Amino acid sequence: MARPSGRIIKNPFMSLTPSPRSLTQLFSVSPPITSLFSSKKTSPSLSIFILSFLFSFTFLGISIFRFFPSSQDSIHCSIISPTTSPISSHPLPSSYSQIILTSLLSGINSDNKIQPRIGGTAMVPLPVHLVSGNLSEEETEFWKQPDSNGYRPCLDSTVGYRKRSAKISKEKNRFLVVVAAGGLNQQKNQIIDAVVIARILEAALVLPVLQVNMIWEDESEFPDIFDVEHFKKTLRADVRVVSSLPSSHLVAKQTIVTQIPYGVSPFWIRAKFFKQLNQEGVLVLKGLDSKLSKNLPSDLQKLRCKVAFHALRFSKPILQVGNQLARRMWIEGPYISLHLRLEKDVWVRTGCRTGLGPEYDQIITQIQKTQPQYLTGRVNMSYSQRRLSGLCPLNAFEMARLLKALGAPQSGRFYIAGGEPFGGSKALEPLAAVFPNLVRKEMLARDGELSPFLNSSSALSAIDYIVSFNSDIFIPSHGGNMGRALQGHRAYMGHRKSIRPNKRTMLPFFEDSSISDEEFSSIIRSLHNKSMKPEPRKKQRDNDVIAYPVPECMCRHGSGIF
Repeated sequence: MARPSGRIIKNPFMSLTPSPRSLTQLFSVSPPITSLFSSKKTSPSLSIFILSFLFSFTFLGISIFRFFPSSQDSIHCSIISPTTSPISSHPLPSSYSQIILTSLLSGINSDNKIQPRIGGTAMVPLPVHLVSGNLSEEETEFWKQPDSNGYRPCLDSTVGYRKRSAKISKEKNRFLVVVAAGGLNQQKNQIIDAVVIARILEAALVLPVLQVNMIWEDESEFPDIFDVEHFKKTLRADVRVVSSLPSSHLVAKQTIVTQIPYGVSPFWIRAKFFKQLNQEGVLVLKGLDSKLSKNLPSDLQKLRCKVAFHALRFSKPILQVGNQLARRMWIEGPYISLHLRLEKDVWVRTGCRTGLGPEYDQIITQIQKTQPQYLTGRVNMSYSQRRLSGLCPLNAFEMARLLKALGAPQSGRFYIAGGEPFGGSKALEPLAAVFPNLVRKEMLARDGELSPFLNSSSALSAIDYIVSFNSDIFIPSHGGNMGRALQGHRAYMGHRKSIRPNKRTMLPFFEDSSISDEEFSSIIRSLHNKSMKPEPRKKQRDNDVIAYPVPECMCRHGSGIF
């Protein structure tokens, strides 16, 4: 990851600089040494000894500190040759290198050492690994991180926005209540829109209500998934957030709005609801998913990023477990996170085939017939048409071919994010046959760590999110909400490599048996070069600033960058 050069301008929302206190703890002076300084009489020989000792200690401290860089630096590591020094490519005796690695990394597993950090209000990922060793040209290119092109977060608002904030942030008469439905990342999108709509309507926002998920039977509430106090504190200059309606606004009849067109503008929102909200004091909105336009004024786009990347921090229990699992993956070296959408409900909703054979496809077809309300795929298209249009998730076989063509090493370590695959272990067999080092959260977790979250699909999804956020490379099998959220979040925090499968373009080549493996790999790599670089958001209906934070929420120059 590129290191910032020149003058560092502090952002009120984020800081990546280690605190002086943490550095003091890292290089704390032991009592025997402090006792030497407290002596009133010291012999010349002892003074020389003390000075030489301090010089050596300082040099050693600087060396150790340089070995553990900040979150913007790279960690030298080799996954190809276990006898390669982490600092150079010269081979070392196996026992010697193991002693060095053990001594240097002995404390990293503890909670007070290297881990995902919260810089200001933003979650900061673990350092990326600089992979070295006996790599092929394709593998070297695969692990290479993209150039940030100098883009860094910038969320400075206009003078007019800040002037209006003084009044809006203290609002006590108008209240917005929002009911967020769907899975975790779908709910996050609606919460983000809820904050923006509250700002547009100059209303206080009641803590969003998470609707019970009928598919996953998840009854989690906002405080179960997100840090409430952090959410309020981060947004206090933009919108007043309250935990519940005041008693003065608890009326017997409340207007609940469920029918909102797609892509409405701030002008539409204000014209439709402001007068009503002034009269009634309370407005309840349901079904907000994708209803607010993706093309908003600059201040509101920055507010969306502030909510997504700063305010919506996961609750402490989720963060603790997610960070622990991320460290366990990270400490072993670089890893790739695959968000595989192989769950039964995904196949039902998309109307796609599982790749597991007629027996499994028949089960999905039967569910679609008996519960057609769950089918969200284009019903006027055949399976083949949907697949070639890029509307189906990649199955395990297709993902294996994609990874191999992109240059992923067979020895690479893969974290598998997502729910239980339909078909169990059989669903992953084509992938495991080529890339055997597949790890799931259930394998990383120790006894009892996941127990508090087993009845919450949202919490488990949040843990997957954290581990994927910290990975060296992230690849989703389907362009869903989590894939887009992580793509944008990783870009915002330093353009960590994310690869979006170009399914619509690449799948015809999967069917062409006349293409050699070498030619196929060359084609696949060329199709995905663009998706690995900072990509400015295009003002299209579905292009959200949360997935493409450049340029509205990231800039090359100016104030407010970290």
